[in-house]
Amino acid sequence: MVGNEARSLIVSNGRITGLSPGVIGELVADVGPLWHERHRVKLASRARKRAVGAGAKYKLVFVDRLLATLVHLRHGTTHDVLACWFSVDRSTITRAIGEVRPLLAERGCTIAPGLRLRTLTDVLEYLGASGRTAILDATEIRVRRPAAGQPDRDRFVSGKSKQNAVKVMVLTDTEGRLLFCGEPRPGSCPDITQARASGLVGLLGTGPWVEILADAGYQGLGAQTGNQILTPPHRKFRKNPPTWYEEKHARERHIHSSRRIRVEHGIAHLKNWRCLARHHGRREQLPDSISAVAALLSHQQSINRAWSQAA
Repeated sequence: MVGNEARSLIVSNGRITGLSPGVIGELVADVGPLWHERHRVKLASRARKRAVGAGAKYKLVFVDRLLATLVHLRHGTTHDVLACWFSVDRSTITRAIGEVRPLLAERGCTIAPGLRLRTLTDVLEYLGASGRTAILDATEIRVRRPAAGQPDRDRFVSGKSKQNAVKVMVLTDTEGRLLFCGEPRPGSCPDITQARASGLVGLLGTGPWVEILADAGYQGLGAQTGNQILTPPHRKFRKNPPTWYEEKHARERHIHSSRRIRVEHGIAHLKNWRCLARHHGRREQLPDSISAVAALLSHQQSINRAWSQAA
């Protein structure tokens, strides 16, 4: 277990966890009781010969478990390195990350104190009530190639990057703040298919009217959603277009691209967390990692925004 001096260094240095001390303090206050309660229920649910609380005690307290998880998500640090750092066995780190990461993933994207968006329905209701515009895009995360002989092995090969990857749908606002990260799908899945499979089209048809900016990969969704999803303008002249039309078309595409560039900034902030730049673990752990990073990043963004408004 790390000493108080090393623990203070991890908390105070934002380059290690990517979070400010205030955000880490809120995580300890919010997630700590949940972890302790789940641990108590787990102990009480199985047959025992000794009372709950008897026997050997955990070497790794909850604060250290949380810090180990944050360092792993931020820098992709291996469990072996973290085990040496925290002076515990590798299996202890693996178990700690496996317990804390789902709790972080359940928090959802923090927009303001007391306001968190956990589902796509929550996001659209927030956008409809606030009148804000959202920006839609997809990003790819490289993963390990499935073992030989497994079915659908080639489904993870991305047609864009020609590498094994999964694709994640991302929604941000016009300031680049994260609103939602969807379930990862194999890299061969087209952007528009992923949006339809997420239920976005159906929710836009039944919920409040919102404006969502998207790139050319989502062309066709505008007609299905009553022009709630805006994509770059189509090219009407395929051959020998007039000069005036070329200039008009280029100008309209530039305006649209300028409006939706902030989603690229939001995705870049996501990829600053090394576990999402390239995932080396099991693919079934990736959804929790994506949701956890989105929750942590959005929480820090909301704090930074509050500080800038106060200043």
